[in-house]
Amino acid sequence: MRSGRIQSSASCSASSSSTFPHPPCLTSASRHCKLPRLLSPRALSLSQRVSRHCLVHETTQFSFPKQSTTISSKKHLFHAGVGSLVTSNTQAISTGPLIGEEKIGVLLLNLGGPETLDDVQPFLFNLFADPDIIRLPRLFRFLQRPLAKFISVLRAPKSKEGYASIGGGSPLRRITDAQAEDLRKSLWEKNVPAKVYVGMRYWHPFTEEAIEQIKKDGISQLVVLPLYPQFSISTSGSSLRLLESIFRDDEYLVNMQHTVIPSWYQREGYIKSMANLIERELQKFDRPEKVVIFFSAHGVPLAYVEEAGDPYKAEMEECVDLIMEELEKRKITNAYTLAYQSRVGPVEWLKPYTDETIIDLGRKGVKSLLAVPISFVSEHIETLEEIDVEYKELALESGIQNWGRVPALGCEPMFISDLADAVIESLPYVGAMAVSNLEARQSLVPLGSVEELLATYDSQRRELPPPVTVWEWGWTKSAETWNGRAAMLAVLVLLLLEVTTGEGFLHQWGILPLFR
Repeated sequence: MRSGRIQSSASCSASSSSTFPHPPCLTSASRHCKLPRLLSPRALSLSQRVSRHCLVHETTQFSFPKQSTTISSKKHLFHAGVGSLVTSNTQAISTGPLIGEEKIGVLLLNLGGPETLDDVQPFLFNLFADPDIIRLPRLFRFLQRPLAKFISVLRAPKSKEGYASIGGGSPLRRITDAQAEDLRKSLWEKNVPAKVYVGMRYWHPFTEEAIEQIKKDGISQLVVLPLYPQFSISTSGSSLRLLESIFRDDEYLVNMQHTVIPSWYQREGYIKSMANLIERELQKFDRPEKVVIFFSAHGVPLAYVEEAGDPYKAEMEECVDLIMEELEKRKITNAYTLAYQSRVGPVEWLKPYTDETIIDLGRKGVKSLLAVPISFVSEHIETLEEIDVEYKELALESGIQNWGRVPALGCEPMFISDLADAVIESLPYVGAMAVSNLEARQSLVPLGSVEELLATYDSQRRELPPPVTVWEWGWTKSAETWNGRAAMLAVLVLLLLEVTTGEGFLHQWGILPLFR
């Protein structure tokens, strides 16, 4: 398994568009793990240094919680010890209106999903037309939209089958709207009369639509809250890039104060809510202590982490550690493991892969497995179909007899209340008071403005580096990758010919031209 360095520190420079004081950059971690001798310390990624359970082997292994080490921390403004929860005490300061005459808005960012089967192909087109999802070499970037059209048309039939199996569409918008309403109510209960908006990246209501409503409502202070617990350049980063392009050309938005909460996996409300759900589901097994807790996270290409500096893997592994520490406090010491799902294409993604891990666990004699969708806070296609149907079937075929799945957080009251606290703590006028009551640590990606975060993570939107650098002969992962590259190059050449000549099988099938 390859491993390399990633950038771990974030820029703390001030921004004219955000008056919120920034926490210090975090460049080190207090917890370490034992590693095989075949890896040198220089080769270790930040995520490997952070996680307690990152023993690296070719086969799957799972970990048992160790006795927690007490980490003492003093209450200083923005002084945090790495490796413990962010707790909040905002209610203690909420004795009256906190925002004066300001108009506060909260923008929830999410992926979006097709609401009907007819929406599937255009949704896929929007997804693959995003340069942060498929990054073409500079020479071929004019083919981004034709390639997205081509891929979306090819993938639509299979995707429709998946959405048909979960009721004919994604429930993501309905759930996100409910989360937004509950968050609004929670903020009002805490004396912050804010308006909450939903902006989806690839389907309605689009982020652009939410921004227009924010302007119509005269919002003067905006908190941007991606509904992704862990930061990644492919999720939160993509939405922030879109916001950057919108803000840049709009005088109203340029002058509006805003703060981005890039990740919140370390917050006490989130961690305890996840632990509550896991504990609840464990009790449904005949022998809860024998169940392996299987955290399944959405994967990203390995190059995002190793070359582009994406903190996603580090935050994901630390998130799992924090949840297991919380469970340990409740005398729950089950074995657990983490794997990554939903990989596509010929490139190498974060490992271990969920499907391969399930097979390996079955081979090792595991009989009871509890799946935990760790990177999702709403039910959608990847939980309802990929985990509940595909992975459950694979587990049963692999010899695992008892299968369970933890539901997504949805509108869990503790989770929503803690998100409201996170919003209050990030507001310019009350942020300093609220954060002074935080005990613990900040995330690997500190609070900041859109510009500051993008200046630190993937600022140049470089072409993704090759996932495999050495050619290997034979039927190997490297050979498969190079075959995939050759196939992609062939597709690009065919698209180029179709676009320039106006003739070919794509025109005959009605896939091109794009607009008819």
